[in-house]
Amino acid sequence: MMINIPKLWENLEVMHLNREDARTAFVPYADAEAAASGKRGHSPFYRTLNGNWAFRYFNSVYDVKEPFYETDANVGNWDSLIVPSCWQTNGYDQMQYTNFNYPIPCDPPFVPEENPAGAYVREFHVPDTWIGKQTHIVFEGVNSCFYLWVNGQLVGYSQGSRVPAEFDLTAFVKPGANKVAVLVLKWCDGTYIEDQDCWRYTGIFRDVYLLARDAKRIRDIELKQDSNEDFSKAIVNVAIETAGGDVTVKLELNNAEGEVIASGEGSVHDSGTIGLELANPILWNAENPYLYRLVVHAGEEVLSFAVGFRRIEIIDGVFRINGAAVKLKGVNRHDSHPVLGQTIPINHMIKDLNLMKRHNINTIRTSHYPNDPRFLDLCDEYGFYVIDEADLECHGIASAAPWKPGSFHTLSTNSAWRDAFIDRAVRMVERDKNHACIVMWSMGNESGYGENHIAMQDWTRRRDPSRPVHYEGAAHVYKGNPNVETLDVNSRMYASVEEVQQYGADPANTKPLFLCEYSHAMGNGPGDLKEYWDVFYAYPKLMGGCVWEWNDHGALTYTAEGKPFYAYGGDFGDKPNDGNFCLDGLVTPDRKPHIGLLELKQVITPVVIEAVGQQQGLYKVTNLYDFIDLSGVVLHWKLENTAGRILKQGQITQLDIQPKQYGTIQLDEVSSYKGGGILTFSVRQKNETVWAEAGYELSFAQFEYDAPQAPAVHATVPAITAKEEDESLLLEGEGFRHTFNLRKGTLTGLSKHGIELLTAPASFTIWRAPTDNDRNVKVKWIAEGYDRVGMKVYGTSWSQPDESTVEVKVSFALSGYIFYPILKGEAVWRFDGNGVATLSVSVDVREELVFLPRFGLRLEMSEATEEIEYAGFGPHESYVDKRRSAKKGVYLTMVDDMFENYIFPQENGSRYGTEWMVASNEQGMGLRFEQVSGAFSFNASRYTPEELTEKTHSHLLKKSGKTIVHADYKMSGVGSNSCGPELLQQYRLDEKSFTFDIRIVPVFKEDY
Repeated sequence: MMINIPKLWENLEVMHLNREDARTAFVPYADAEAAASGKRGHSPFYRTLNGNWAFRYFNSVYDVKEPFYETDANVGNWDSLIVPSCWQTNGYDQMQYTNFNYPIPCDPPFVPEENPAGAYVREFHVPDTWIGKQTHIVFEGVNSCFYLWVNGQLVGYSQGSRVPAEFDLTAFVKPGANKVAVLVLKWCDGTYIEDQDCWRYTGIFRDVYLLARDAKRIRDIELKQDSNEDFSKAIVNVAIETAGGDVTVKLELNNAEGEVIASGEGSVHDSGTIGLELANPILWNAENPYLYRLVVHAGEEVLSFAVGFRRIEIIDGVFRINGAAVKLKGVNRHDSHPVLGQTIPINHMIKDLNLMKRHNINTIRTSHYPNDPRFLDLCDEYGFYVIDEADLECHGIASAAPWKPGSFHTLSTNSAWRDAFIDRAVRMVERDKNHACIVMWSMGNESGYGENHIAMQDWTRRRDPSRPVHYEGAAHVYKGNPNVETLDVNSRMYASVEEVQQYGADPANTKPLFLCEYSHAMGNGPGDLKEYWDVFYAYPKLMGGCVWEWNDHGALTYTAEGKPFYAYGGDFGDKPNDGNFCLDGLVTPDRKPHIGLLELKQVITPVVIEAVGQQQGLYKVTNLYDFIDLSGVVLHWKLENTAGRILKQGQITQLDIQPKQYGTIQLDEVSSYKGGGILTFSVRQKNETVWAEAGYELSFAQFEYDAPQAPAVHATVPAITAKEEDESLLLEGEGFRHTFNLRKGTLTGLSKHGIELLTAPASFTIWRAPTDNDRNVKVKWIAEGYDRVGMKVYGTSWSQPDESTVEVKVSFALSGYIFYPILKGEAVWRFDGNGVATLSVSVDVREELVFLPRFGLRLEMSEATEEIEYAGFGPHESYVDKRRSAKKGVYLTMVDDMFENYIFPQENGSRYGTEWMVASNEQGMGLRFEQVSGAFSFNASRYTPEELTEKTHSHLLKKSGKTIVHADYKMSGVGSNSCGPELLQQYRLDEKSFTFDIRIVPVFKEDY
């Protein structure tokens, strides 16, 4: 028989038993100095319960038959488990990733009988100094519900995983040794509204601690701000709620330098407010996160709160902070650690914030639940705008009954769930209400829309009118309930650029628009960032948005041979699962930036530089910061010639351009330059900050100088001989010998001084290993046979118009089985006496086909071909729609270094806008590819597209033993269509007729 506990986990009328009311997060200290440290361990009234607990896992709560919580229960043979942690990262229960489908049968509020449970037991010590005080225990996060015993007595129950649960233990503890026991259940009725897109972790995953509280004490505190229009005067009204009787309260407001600038005191019974006034406060914002410190003395306790003075408003449909219209340059961030799951160490949080600051990000949406309270402390300090999101998502309710109209709204419209919905808002708002960083409340994610959400929103707006309320699910209002008046902001996910522009231009739209998710960053992407930000800046009502998402959720695991790799859904036999859809971040699980993050950094640059008179050396510098001038940045500039040699350089150290203003600079040093080359501006940080060193590059800008047209030089070209031998045409001249297979219509050999440079025949190709953002269009590609093309040669002819030139014409088609040819074309190969091969190909694509992934020439070279030098965009990968972070220049790299290691293998490493490229061994023996009529894209890799297409994890990839070179006329962009809108038309290789020209030169680099 199961232990005797009330069955509360399927009871919608009970969300807790004896849990304290929600309050703002704080720890009492004994003195102001300790309180100012922010270190909980410096308080004599705090005892951590983190550490090893005795632990036992049960497949079902009904298997828990022994009263392990009794004082005399023997748990000496149990396992040990560190608290905080997740069961699944410690080998208990099932690792599982699912996006929106419920991992259990959808039968709310009921959950499976086989409901896994984990029993935790440990002792703790109550010091003599706590005698006479109230002893409380705080669980900052337990997934999904739990029962609590102390010294054998049931204290209480709680559910709601990502907000604190606090209990008064005073009646249950004694001085000295005590025993605490916890039973955590994997599922409860709350599971139905905690259906977020993430790994499904369980356990006590955030901090647990004891607090000693005065019998007469401050129970809760709220900092309400007010100011006059010009911020010359500000008031912080400290609303205090007490417990136990009258409490004498003394307040001190300190500035960042530690000076007391305002004070007050009073006696509070139950509730009261003490106001503190100051003149000309320094305002808090993400660019200058100035914090005051409120110190509260009450009895033996000292409380400390960061105070950031700021005002949030929506005026005429424009979102404003401190009176200034602000664009939210954001990301969505889950609590995610590759080893610890949802248990996030504070240094890991700091690493995230440092990376965000270094990449010009100013906003975080806490998708899709309140984060660890320490994270918000850091956001106050570092300067981030936070959209704090309630722990509410019931996405799976829609897929459980797809045939039922309005099924997505099932729980949102069911009054039995009303209190559960409101509880999620109450506990978030009460915990986090005092944080300056929070600029908007979010009522959860993807949960349909109905009366329960409206009740949540109404409560939140009444409780905190100082912040707007947002909920994207209201965008999908069904006909039964169109009420969105309780929302201050219109929100969308993955709206197209066109839709966003239409909203901004329509005067009927009176609310600001926020894209809580856009530009899906899965795999090789996103590729549509600039277009969004051009529109965001064009219309005041567009607030900006948050890229989905910050990091890949790969779970670090190991092969049978001990090789580490990042796992995703299905790798643990989990069903249901959503595969690699958790790998959709701007950084890797261990926080290495993807190129997509570099792209975002450049697109949302705070400093924009434009040429307004390039021949005179005149450039316009625009400050896109909202609150700070440009005195903190330095402009470094350099002028390089076409070979990449620096001709001139310098720096501009005085840029006193005010927020949202511009100025003009003149570089006399470059105004007279008449040669070809590139002028590069580097916007750098002048001084060191907590997140970056002095000299760190915030962004850049480049401007090309065209070289004057040189007179044509007609050098004498040596003779070339050609003869047919079997199927091949042999082409020979001074120092080279090439072969062309006339039947197959392709180049089969290129050599220089006896060194053969090809290891296989050249071929035309249209296929690329699908990116994650190709996941929708690749179905059409494969259906049309793009992945299985072969070349049909209709005819080949050759001629020698003069002694220095041989010309080969090939009429061909590329086809896959079943269907008509995908494209037809004519290729003209011209070979001259210097050994140069020039390809000119004309192509006609079948009219009704979807756009091509690429078109180009594929060559295979020896494994020794490992050095790549090129003129174009770099140093990292770039695509037609993902190139703003790449600088144009001359680069030298290695083939292995061109590989971008996406956990799920896909197209990677291409270089857009290339003028010339040399693929050679380290001695410089190889092939040079040159533009003829326009820049081309290229890729050099150890992996074939077929290998990248076939394999499911990067650690399974096998190198080909050669170097695969693609020289492409064009490659379609990468976009963000894994979840976002379709690839923009201008970035598709959708031309039905085109020509491609490229020159291939066998070289020894030292002689070229």
